[in-house]
Amino acid sequence: MTVYGNFPGSRPRRLRTTPAMRRMVAETRLDPANLILPAFVREGIGAPVAISAMPGVVQHTLDTLRKAAVDAVSAGVSGIMLFGVPEDAKKDARGTAGTDPEGILQLGLRAVRQEVGDDLVVMSDLCLDEYTDHGHCGVLTADGRVDNDATLERYAEMAQVQADAGAHVVGPSGMMDGQVGVVRDALDQTGHEDVSILAYTAKYSSAFYGPFREAVGSSLKGDRKTYQQDPANARESLRELALDLDEGADMVMVKPAGPYLDILAKVADAVDVPVAAYQISGEYAMIEAAAEKGWIDRDAAILESLTGIRRAGAQMILTYWATEVAQRLGRSGS
Repeated sequence: MTVYGNFPGSRPRRLRTTPAMRRMVAETRLDPANLILPAFVREGIGAPVAISAMPGVVQHTLDTLRKAAVDAVSAGVSGIMLFGVPEDAKKDARGTAGTDPEGILQLGLRAVRQEVGDDLVVMSDLCLDEYTDHGHCGVLTADGRVDNDATLERYAEMAQVQADAGAHVVGPSGMMDGQVGVVRDALDQTGHEDVSILAYTAKYSSAFYGPFREAVGSSLKGDRKTYQQDPANARESLRELALDLDEGADMVMVKPAGPYLDILAKVADAVDVPVAAYQISGEYAMIEAAAEKGWIDRDAAILESLTGIRRAGAQMILTYWATEVAQRLGRSGS
């Protein structure tokens, strides 16, 4: 080929020539401190129970939850988000197991705090869906609709018992209007001014939640489209964001992560508070399933997916691979 003058004058490939060069000029870095581990603790089991749709993820006993927390600390993970799985017999229409000081989530919170203290940011899912016999995130009216304001009263109770149990952060995830403000007031009025709120600001009604419902033993009948966001909408997420910030959210989240990177980028550009994204069960399951069939490089796909979420603006990523990836990053010096 004949080269004319200094064509091409710009050669971006010069900055991709070696691993050391690529590492040096990388615009986005993934660090263990960016990661939060979601974990399930189940009542009434003597050994961990595997979740079939999420290979490698289990429903923990209190003892194995303690170990998972210790492992996360050792790997450099920043936080752990706990979900309780009560016995079916304890579910009822109001989700009372969720506000029982001796309920499984509160026991899990106390166990983790006793084990790791402040070395890990201990977070709690603040929602009723795991504890209701109908599987919805709130109290139902006589005709089966989720009653927003009656549900807020229950969320206020949940905030108090979760904070009493040791949560550093509560995550109201039900997408009820006004939930952040009610939770903030409940925490402040009960002496928990230092407990932070991670608002599930843009939580979409997604087909990718399927494996999670196995993980929490969901009793859901119907769907959550009347309160979770419509996947077709983007501007709506910014309205939710403005409301959550006005009500006192300390941090905000987009969920799911991968299918909503455009929303994540919009939120990250709009705020000066920390932004989280939740790489949910279906995202996890797809990569694991494709890797099991040999269709993709599992480890590379995991890192690429997390880097994409980080690049879109998430400072914190909830991912079921948190401890594994943190250990890998630590070994590689990334």
